[in-house]
Amino acid sequence: MPDEELAQRVARLERQVADLTERSADAAAARVLAAGADRDVAEVRAELRAHTGTLNALREDQIDLRDEMRRGFATVNTSLQQIVTLLEVAGRGEGGA
Repeated sequence: MPDEELAQRVARLERQVADLTERSADAAAARVLAAGADRDVAEVRAELRAHTGTLNALREDQIDLRDEMRRGFATVNTSLQQIVTLLEVAGRGEGGA
């Protein structure tokens, strides 16, 4: 085998080794980035669960307040109806005298 051909083969092998080394480094970097992305997604999911829990608690509070407000208005309406009835009775008593 001539020295020139051997030199070309060695040079080609060295390039292939360099390419493989670079690809290996790229793959390692990609694994690091993927692991970081996985952690980020897990954190976002945890925050989303926390926000969802907060919104659900707020919704329950609003429902409770709405129901309490309706009961309060019902009490006020009943009281106002009693006042109207008393005023009507009083007005008839004055008008008949």
